[in-house]
Amino acid sequence: MDFSLPSLLTGLVDRGNGLLWGSVLIYLLIGAGLYFTVRTGAIQVRYFGHMFKLLRGSRQANGGISSFQALSTSLAARVGTGNLAGVAVAIYYGGPGAIFWMWMTAIVGMSTSFIESTLAQAYKVDHGDNTFRGGPARYIERGLGLRWLAVLFSICLIIAFGLAFNSVQANSIAQAMEQAFAIPTWIMGLVLMVIVAPIIFGGLKSIAKVAELVVPLMALLYLILALVVIALNISELPAAFMTIIRGAFGLEQAAGGVAGYAISQAIMNGIQRGLFSNEAGMGSAPNAAATASTRPDHPAAQGFIQMLGVFLDTLVICTATAAIIIMSGPELLSGSETNGIQLTQMALSSHVGDWGSIFVAVGILLFAFTSVIANYSYGESNIEYLAGGRAPLAIMIYRLAVLGMIMVGSVASLGAIWNFADLSMGTMAIINLIAILMLSPIAFALFRDYETQLKAGVEPVFRPREFPRLAHKVDPNAWPDRD
Repeated sequence: MDFSLPSLLTGLVDRGNGLLWGSVLIYLLIGAGLYFTVRTGAIQVRYFGHMFKLLRGSRQANGGISSFQALSTSLAARVGTGNLAGVAVAIYYGGPGAIFWMWMTAIVGMSTSFIESTLAQAYKVDHGDNTFRGGPARYIERGLGLRWLAVLFSICLIIAFGLAFNSVQANSIAQAMEQAFAIPTWIMGLVLMVIVAPIIFGGLKSIAKVAELVVPLMALLYLILALVVIALNISELPAAFMTIIRGAFGLEQAAGGVAGYAISQAIMNGIQRGLFSNEAGMGSAPNAAATASTRPDHPAAQGFIQMLGVFLDTLVICTATAAIIIMSGPELLSGSETNGIQLTQMALSSHVGDWGSIFVAVGILLFAFTSVIANYSYGESNIEYLAGGRAPLAIMIYRLAVLGMIMVGSVASLGAIWNFADLSMGTMAIINLIAILMLSPIAFALFRDYETQLKAGVEPVFRPREFPRLAHKVDPNAWPDRD
């Protein structure tokens, strides 16, 4: 028996993931999403069109960070390895049926995203430079009065996003570029550090501007390619969807007597990779949501915008990746020993030729690169929360640590990084889900207020004095009372 420190740490991480993902988090995540869906009257269905309408005025910010920039920043974090490598991992370990459970996680997660992002807006604080800060740490402390829990969440987020998640993104970039161009992983790590450094040292406004430019373009180009692949294989599309549905309920494996195991693997891998991809309920996207100057001038407006982010991430982009992999045929999955980004590259190459591997490599470079800078921004917001007056020094140390972890991630093993990311993400999600469940009456009241004004034909406006439980906890500089 191996009692070495690495072996013991690996065992602890594995046991922690087994506890979190095998029981606690799956029930809490889906249960909270269903609860929010019921309490809001299926907000993700009734206000599906409204999400897109809000995009029209989402670029106005009066010199601050616009709703569109906040959405782009959160999408930069969401749209990354989870959409390319993560989907491949889910299918490899959970079978095609895992994609169905990714969809279900996203659909119920849309309502969860609305709740957490609305709360982040309501409890945001003025940063003094025409921008705002907020997120779970702020609404846990201001809304629940639990400073210790807010601190614990911030520490988990900084570890998860500054270390684990940025390592995952860097790993996927390095592996993809090695597969496509034979570039050594350590060289790609150095290049990535050089590219990322000036952006993160420019602060949150710099990150928002980069995300606003890069994210829509990269997502559009990837979707166009996926549509081309689907068009070339249109006759196989119904069979691909049936493979997903049958796999989700163990129908493919029923004849072999292993349906129960297949279903559990599909559910666990689908929910794990679904949450990693769309981040609904994790408590990460609210950090971006809180920075926005909303249009309309109401916390719920950013809730709708961020709800759209979950839809675009999983139900659009992840589905495109799944279609590419599944349509490549079962022979690729059964004959492949790779389960990450290289599997996606091989699948696309089987459709369009060798240049498909190059396209995915460039795509993951952009997807994961924007995820790195967005992940960094989440950590910076929480560093400021923890450090207070010592924030400049703490942020400098954090920036250097992030750059270091990019290098470590580029050359480390994929399995160890994914496992650590899962544990970090699960811990964060549990803290955040408990907090937003406790604060959900505030979010429901804000939603009803927004809905009432919308039905009356007026543009919704948030008036803190009309919310007795909230008014004294709102930052008056962020939300001045309006007549």
